[in-house]
Amino acid sequence: MQNAITIDVEDYFQVAALANWAPTKSWDDFELRVERNTDKILQRFDEHSIKGTFFVLGWIAEKCPQVVKNIVAAGHELASHGYSHQLIYNQTPDVFREETIRSKKLLEDISGVAVNGYRAASYSITKKSLWALDTIAEAGFTYDSSIFPVKHDRYGIPDAVEVPHTLTTPAGHKITEFPITALKLAGYKLPIAGGGYFRLFPYWFSRWGLQRVNTAQKQPFVFYLHPWEIDPEQPKLAATGLSKFRHYNNLEVCEQRFEQLLADFEFTTVANVLRAKSLL
Repeated sequence: MQNAITIDVEDYFQVAALANWAPTKSWDDFELRVERNTDKILQRFDEHSIKGTFFVLGWIAEKCPQVVKNIVAAGHELASHGYSHQLIYNQTPDVFREETIRSKKLLEDISGVAVNGYRAASYSITKKSLWALDTIAEAGFTYDSSIFPVKHDRYGIPDAVEVPHTLTTPAGHKITEFPITALKLAGYKLPIAGGGYFRLFPYWFSRWGLQRVNTAQKQPFVFYLHPWEIDPEQPKLAATGLSKFRHYNNLEVCEQRFEQLLADFEFTTVANVLRAKSLL
């Protein structure tokens, strides 16, 4: 079964867990490492003959347009990760609308290709920000991959549909949703789709869980990773507590695990998986 492989293209200082130590107004002061790390992922994909979907942050596209050009030149799907990587439920609808339209246009102008997919910063479409789905649909996106059907302190809609489907937005628009994958175990939904969970769980468990989604649940999964997660030499911020753990845990083994994942499963773009299910 073909699954969706996705990369959320942002840099190490832009994650929500480090917002207290790297506020948006200071981003220009940090070393940019996203281009070299994204190029490394592009090389790995090429070695495995894999095409994936890259959800690129508008701020990154503006600062590093070559990142966008390299993704498209290699034949991958380009999608939007918004502009400023702010949690949607902390934004006003007007600000979110402006950023959503701005980032889509920016990516399309740089790449010369249509951008049809959207993913929210930190999966921050929750029950209190469902209004964002209307903006996404009205901006011309045909699919979204932002809803995480789990319980978490920063994101999640625990009772959301877990499989790719067509949903109706609050204003009545239709849009395809590819939820972030969760594994159903004894009535509990376990996040298994990548990122910090991929670094936290031992690889054998991630592989087992993802295989179970394919075999027991008979569904394709969506996997996500960030370029900074294969960069253990990134500058260390003075984060503390849970934030420090979430960001830095097992960075040194992530690239090796990712290589194994690419060998163990069949992958393609989000759009290809949704077309195979007649959802696009």
